[in-house]
Amino acid sequence: MTANSYALLQVVTKCSLQRSSLPPKLEHSKNPLSSTFKPILLKELDHFPNISLDVPKAIKDTSFNLLEAFVDFIYEFVDQPLLPCQSNFEPVEEIGEATTVDIVEGNIPDDFPEGVYIRNGPNPLFGGLKSTRSIFGESRHMWVEGEGMLHALYLNKENGGKWKTFYKNKHVQTDSYNMEKDRSKPGFLPAIQGDSPAILLSNLLNVLRFGVIDKYLSNTNVFEHANKYYSIAENHMPQEIDIRSLQTQGNWNFPSESWNRPFTSHPKKAPGTGELVIIGIDAKKPYFELGVISADGKKMVHKADLMFDRCAVCHEIGVTQRYNVIMNFPLTVDISRLVLGGQLMKFEKDGYARIGIMPRYGYANSIKWFEVDPCCVFHIINCFEHNDEVVVRACRAHQSVIPGPSSSVNHLEKLSKWIKRETSSIDDDSHEFTKESIFSRVCEWRLNMKTGEIKEKKNLSGDEFAMEFPIINEKFSGFRNKFAYLQVVESTELFVSGFAKFGGLVKLHFEEKKTFNMDEEDELIKAEYHMFPKNTFCSGTSFVPKPEGIDEDDGWIITFTHNENENISQVCIIDAKKFTKEPVAIITLSSRVPYGFHGAFMPLTS
Repeated sequence: MTANSYALLQVVTKCSLQRSSLPPKLEHSKNPLSSTFKPILLKELDHFPNISLDVPKAIKDTSFNLLEAFVDFIYEFVDQPLLPCQSNFEPVEEIGEATTVDIVEGNIPDDFPEGVYIRNGPNPLFGGLKSTRSIFGESRHMWVEGEGMLHALYLNKENGGKWKTFYKNKHVQTDSYNMEKDRSKPGFLPAIQGDSPAILLSNLLNVLRFGVIDKYLSNTNVFEHANKYYSIAENHMPQEIDIRSLQTQGNWNFPSESWNRPFTSHPKKAPGTGELVIIGIDAKKPYFELGVISADGKKMVHKADLMFDRCAVCHEIGVTQRYNVIMNFPLTVDISRLVLGGQLMKFEKDGYARIGIMPRYGYANSIKWFEVDPCCVFHIINCFEHNDEVVVRACRAHQSVIPGPSSSVNHLEKLSKWIKRETSSIDDDSHEFTKESIFSRVCEWRLNMKTGEIKEKKNLSGDEFAMEFPIINEKFSGFRNKFAYLQVVESTELFVSGFAKFGGLVKLHFEEKKTFNMDEEDELIKAEYHMFPKNTFCSGTSFVPKPEGIDEDDGWIITFTHNENENISQVCIIDAKKFTKEPVAIITLSSRVPYGFHGAFMPLTS
């Protein structure tokens, strides 16, 4: 940071020590929460040195207005343009009332459960993701940002057994969403990726103006607990959703003494008890806390500081019958690194990686740690106990695709070049892609709780395809399972667009092997593929168990797809036992569904 930049930052801070009036939509928010991707640079304004709190409203309003004028004068918001091949990442408008949609191919099976198939994903306000330019440099939203939008397909049976299907979409109306919607223009400054001085000042100005460090995205996942439904991203508490109307009903708030930080995007139900196991990370100590919520969702029955010595990004937690499985890998958030001119978030290639096995209600001193090779894991497939071992299966990459290349307002144009560089062989000029790169492969760790031995298989399914966004039959979460289903990365699309697109699905058979050259080291598990037509890609895949099913794979795979040639979005239903066959039903939706993140099927009763 230059001397002039630092001096100006001091002036802005001093001018704003009398706490400014927060926009009405954020007034009722409790302590500003830090985030995996949006760590607190400064403590909340309530923690500033003692200042007279008896400040006339006129002075508060004047202070806020001065800050707004400063931002408007110094900052220029710039749209991040999309390439033609990125067109289905462009946001859509809310359609209003649910619309009837038609089955164009096949039939929904008679024994398919009634319910709603719902998927979350980023849908930025005001035309798309933004960058900012200022005298302090550039900052920008990452490609995973953007306000959450829910896309829902309702499957209902009429009298006589005829299926009727409806589609609806709606933004998740977080406090910050409502505030920006009321302003009719961007308010929050991008606060994670860009030039160090710009990120530092963005953090400060967001806190001073709005009391929180960044928008509550709520764009990653949807889940159910105690018969309530929630939208979630890990920079805030979950938002409760009316699953039938998609109306946001407010934040899931615990008393601050119980939990004063965000949830992970992937909370897990503990086998047997129905309790919800959650984690929350912060850029200041305590870096990592674990909580267990009662089965009725009303209280925190256990909480522990795991005593981490760094802020390691942890997107998911695993559970078995007795244990919590903790991933402590070297994708880190470090404010001191940012202050020194480095990246706020960075994958530390030389950093340590370890997996912790923790009793359900344990503490930091009860965790058994297993050191593994440095890598990046966002998603766990499943964890379970087998004899003396805890088995952990996950999608493992050699490094992280987040946060991506260094600062540039034309970031999206440079992303694909960065991906090509990061995946190219360093040893020669052949441009062959390495087996271990930013592409995820299915990995298995077997961790012996008695001997401490680690057995690691870095690639169970071969090099033909990279894969991500794993799902299983949730009845087997925490137990030994035979099958998993993942989305298959279309690597050529990733190189061209810089964004991951998924051109098909894979069904993995963990207990069926495929051997090459009779060499045990080359033993792979069986994989079946369901590939979509050219230029058709999927997102939000979920497993729907058959209500009276017996086998683990008795059920269907349901997924949103988009045909880029025709610009048509559909929902495909695939028989999990006949995985390679044509879908049993294809439903064409009334409007385009942009690519997104995680989905779920929620059975509904009248």
